[in-house]
Amino acid sequence: MPKSIPVIETRRLILRGPEPEDYPRFKSTFTSYRARFMGGPLNPYESWMLYAAEIGHWQIRGYGMWMIHDKDTDATYGMAGGWKPAMWPEAEIAWVIWPEVAGRGIALEATHAARKYFYRELGWKTAVSYIDPKNLDSIRLAERLGARRDKEAPTVDGHDAVYRHPSPAELDGTQLNDGIEMEISHYADPMFKPKGWAID
Repeated sequence: MPKSIPVIETRRLILRGPEPEDYPRFKSTFTSYRARFMGGPLNPYESWMLYAAEIGHWQIRGYGMWMIHDKDTDATYGMAGGWKPAMWPEAEIAWVIWPEVAGRGIALEATHAARKYFYRELGWKTAVSYIDPKNLDSIRLAERLGARRDKEAPTVDGHDAVYRHPSPAELDGTQLNDGIEMEISHYADPMFKPKGWAID
């Protein structure tokens, strides 16, 4: 019997489980240059297998990656959530955003919500993100989420950097958490025009 996948709502987004109709946007990203820091670009067969794994991960682990939807239009923006394939040292908090919607704080909002779910509902005490050292956008996002480089933690393949997320105690009721919430509220303001790098 398939396990039901929880739905999370944020200011602008709805996070829900990946569905077959979401696959074309996933494929277009993972077969493109955008996937260069995530083992890609993949060929169509590899992208199909990875998407099947995204769906199956929920059934095997009891958690996984949500598809990020716009609350008003239902458009998909990317994915965020938990990821731990066989042989990985620790559970990861991961994200991918479709290229044309980067820079709008979507990854920050979705990943912050996913992490809160894992901490509060599943009782996670820690989490990491495995990031290609050349992926500066993802490193900046991890740091905005309060994650810091953990040079002592084992990596997946020896070529990734491990970023350790703050624990629940380091987040709850802290200035760090308030700062993340404030930044998300800025992005949710239609008058807000971010400047500089697209950092998610």
